[in-house]
Amino acid sequence: MSWVGPSFELVESKLRPPSARPGIVPRTGLVEQLLVSQTTPFVCVVAPAGYGKTTVLAQWAERKGRGVAWVSIDRHDNDPVVLLSYVAVALDRVEPIDPGVFQALASPGGSILATVVPRLASAVSTMTEPVALILDHLELLDSRECLDAVAELAVRLPAGSQLLLASRRTTPLPVALLRAKGQIVELGVYELAMDQQEAQALLEGAGVQLSPAEVAELTSRTEGWPVGLYLAALAHKAGGQHHAGFGFTGDDRFMADYLRSELLAHLPPELVAFLTRTAVLERLSGPLCDAVLATSGSDRALASLEDSNLLLVALDRQREWYRYHHLFRELLRAELEQREPGLIQQLHARAAAWCEANGLPETAIDHAQAAGDADRVARLVASLIQPTYAAGRVDTARRWLAWFEDEQLIDYDPSVAVPGAWIQALVGRPAGAERWADAAERRVAAADRAPLARTPPDGSTMASHLAMLRGLLCRNGVGRMRADAEAALAGLSPASPWRATALLLEGVAALLEGHADQADPILAQAVEVGRHAGALPATLTALAERCVVAIGRHDWSQAETLAEQALAIVAAGGLNDYIMSPLVHTMAARTALNRGDLPRSKDHLVQAARLRPLLTYAIPSLTVQTLLELGRAYLALDDTAGARTVLRQARGILQRRPDLGVLPDQADELHAKLDTIHKGVPGVSTLTTAELRLLPLLATHLHFSEIGQRLYISKHTVKTQAISIYRKLEVSSRSQAIERVQEIGLLET
Repeated sequence: MSWVGPSFELVESKLRPPSARPGIVPRTGLVEQLLVSQTTPFVCVVAPAGYGKTTVLAQWAERKGRGVAWVSIDRHDNDPVVLLSYVAVALDRVEPIDPGVFQALASPGGSILATVVPRLASAVSTMTEPVALILDHLELLDSRECLDAVAELAVRLPAGSQLLLASRRTTPLPVALLRAKGQIVELGVYELAMDQQEAQALLEGAGVQLSPAEVAELTSRTEGWPVGLYLAALAHKAGGQHHAGFGFTGDDRFMADYLRSELLAHLPPELVAFLTRTAVLERLSGPLCDAVLATSGSDRALASLEDSNLLLVALDRQREWYRYHHLFRELLRAELEQREPGLIQQLHARAAAWCEANGLPETAIDHAQAAGDADRVARLVASLIQPTYAAGRVDTARRWLAWFEDEQLIDYDPSVAVPGAWIQALVGRPAGAERWADAAERRVAAADRAPLARTPPDGSTMASHLAMLRGLLCRNGVGRMRADAEAALAGLSPASPWRATALLLEGVAALLEGHADQADPILAQAVEVGRHAGALPATLTALAERCVVAIGRHDWSQAETLAEQALAIVAAGGLNDYIMSPLVHTMAARTALNRGDLPRSKDHLVQAARLRPLLTYAIPSLTVQTLLELGRAYLALDDTAGARTVLRQARGILQRRPDLGVLPDQADELHAKLDTIHKGVPGVSTLTTAELRLLPLLATHLHFSEIGQRLYISKHTVKTQAISIYRKLEVSSRSQAIERVQEIGLLET
């Protein structure tokens, strides 16, 4: 799990409540209210910044003791795989959970809502004691997929468990419905506001002595806003003069004015500079602050700030990493923008350099983006994007690519554009793949005017990577595909992990040209090279392609051996939702059918069908080949309706990419066979790709209108597709459809 955070200690800080600092006021009444509501499944603590939401939940967690799983959310968690990985680890610390949850998270494809979330909920249901899951700072999630995951997890949590959410804005839960059913406890501004007694305790804890009348006046002016009271105390200690006529409210703009006039104005200038300039950092350490400020002694400054309770939170037990209170940091950043706007990019640039040099490359990307340092962003993204995708963090990889598009820098660096096109192709987004591929072509073509700044991370030539991309996309026919694969092999470094992929493309091109005898030894070499390099996707695809060759020779024994080897890699590598897997499952289905194992054949065909939405013209050779093999399998099962469905999908791709060697003739041959057979009855195999995309969302809490928003189609279209699904599954309702697809394996239970 090291990828989910900058370091182990910082990851640790996300998975436990913040440590209590001296002077923190016990919120006894609120904690008691939560303790007596432990049978209520949902708790929502919703209020603006500074109302002590985290403090209340932390004090409750300490009182409850056992069975509490805590996740502090930050903006890097806007990737459902990252978010749910933290949730899984937090639950696992309460009680070890099913390892299958982590295996599911390691796969970059499939539906998070319909696969991972049910597994998490199931893991909770098997725990020996009720669990309470706390998600703090939920407002930092702006990914709709992440918010849907939270809502779906809430729907699926077993009886006896609790979900507690703290947020500055409304949560994704159906609060009105839960309220009507008495299934939710809500704490808002009114409940979280401090009374006079709590305010006096807070002020005294901060070392400020005021008369009861002054405390009452301040409590009234702040309306019990805890952070307002605390900053007022700090201002008083720093020399500010609070008086009864001071109109102190919870307004953020006014709060910034107050911070400036009543607190910062009375602090030493060097401390103010330290506070505002380091506010560009989400997490602070002495060495990092030294680098950003171009100074020394920051570790002592941080320790002093923590001792003075100046809204600084320790993130590890060694007191090496800290963060500012979220509201305090926002106010400090606003102050920095007013005082020294021209310095901000330089501060981010220094932070990026330090983070890159100290093993925090993803944090370095964030700072480099803020600094406008496209070269550093490109260099880091080029080295990280493939392993990030391979770890299942597709949304993170897409977010990095989106930055280049937003900044109109898609042509900036082909070492980013090439893997960008690869990823778009692998997730079934052909338009995005072509856009990024064209950008790479333009940049390489312009290299004589502006030479390329770097070579790919594996030390190969950029021309070899671009040739490999051309081969994958196969936009100019299989003859060009083979030439591109050969050119890629010539330019790849001997140790490049991409050599297996280039060999695979060369072997596939030979196979599609009708030269199976030439293709097989090349594919065998791809398997060997891929195993040695750990290139599992290329290895399993080469095995599946060799299986195609073996079946063409009627060597069913070898075909079965190759299919089993490929399936073993799929299972061991958690690759069941990769675009390569449908071909593997299809070949396993054909070999199982040949030996008379009808149930196993059908199981594999279901797995292949589930992933058909990934099969687009982005990778036309693999897509059409897989669909035709599926058609042959369906035909062998007398499922002519299913065979016609996949043939129709294959022909749609052949219209865009007609020059695919022997595949058009194979499609015509399959079509001719189907013309001589009865039409067949629509069933599961006849689900269209649009209907297959809809299936996972049907299994969630989302209404048709919400599903339409996710799929960018109308509510009416969703309803029409759903009715078609019901008809093909021979059911009459949404719930029956979900039961049916879970029964046959199209969705995991």
